[in-house]
Amino acid sequence: MHTLTRGAFRSTTTVPAGSRVEVRPPSLCHAPDSAWQRFMFWLLAPAPYEAAPPLSRMPAVRTDFLETLRDIHTLDAKLLKDRIGFTRSLRELWHLRTEVYRVVAVARSQAEAEERVAELNRHFPTRSPRSGFAPL
Repeated sequence: MHTLTRGAFRSTTTVPAGSRVEVRPPSLCHAPDSAWQRFMFWLLAPAPYEAAPPLSRMPAVRTDFLETLRDIHTLDAKLLKDRIGFTRSLRELWHLRTEVYRVVAVARSQAEAEERVAELNRHFPTRSPRSGFAPL
């Protein structure tokens, strides 16, 4: 019997030490307008203030997602483009990154998929990875 370890399914691509960054989903809330809204956002929001993108960014981000699939003409790509077109929030797009990765990796390559998703990640908040000493 073979037991699996925690790192058994990690990517085989090499990432320079210290350059790994986690991409977090955007906040469900939108950027507050007044001091009172900022206070309430700080008090109640599930994510930091900078994770709350303005609604005006949505069309540009959606266009970038569609552009990522521009040269792929499979049925999966068409269905994914339709899903991207119907998204209502950046959080929904954040969740579609894995599907974009899958479609690009199947049609082109894993390396190409990693590059394209990395380009999409600029639209979402990031944080440094956890220390190796912190519990998960």
